[in-house]
Amino acid sequence: MKLVKTALIVSIMSLILSGCSSKGGVREESGAEAGVNGGPGGPEISKYGDGTDRGVYGGPGGTGYGPGAGGTGDPMLDDPTSPLSKRVIYFMYDSYEVLPEYREIVSAHARYLASHPERNVILEGHADERGSPEYNIALGEQRAKAVARMMQFQGINDGQVQIVSFGEEKPAVSGHDESAWQQNRRVEISYSGR
Repeated sequence: MKLVKTALIVSIMSLILSGCSSKGGVREESGAEAGVNGGPGGPEISKYGDGTDRGVYGGPGGTGYGPGAGGTGDPMLDDPTSPLSKRVIYFMYDSYEVLPEYREIVSAHARYLASHPERNVILEGHADERGSPEYNIALGEQRAKAVARMMQFQGINDGQVQIVSFGEEKPAVSGHDESAWQQNRRVEISYSGR
């Protein structure tokens, strides 16, 4: 029984790692493929896209921070001039590394949670539509865990954080281009409990 469990775990890890190494891309269709996946001569987008972000993160106008959740009932969280009002952390394509421009926001939320142990937070991980649903669920979870680890290193209790991954199922923006995808690669920080 133990051997079967070990073999199953090794198989699953192999599948996950093999999915992470694919580069994907866009290729033009030709011959027999024309008329399938996008029409005659149209591009076929592989499950991982072309992997380029060109250094643009986050919401419209290049602000990189998103709208925040608002309406928590706590003036510290709802003050639009506070870093605590920013509750969306964006990520590069196929990555779960918290970018330098979001670390201060994560730190501000960690300091708040450490000083308010009665408060809880839900970290919702999201991905863009490229990749299989299973891969995107795993990627959304890794993004949420990366934010949680940063917060835990700064003193919050494990019990204050809940991690949820929606993968590609709850896009912030509809669309099938980089401007939509960059806004869908995110972790949303949502406060619950009092």
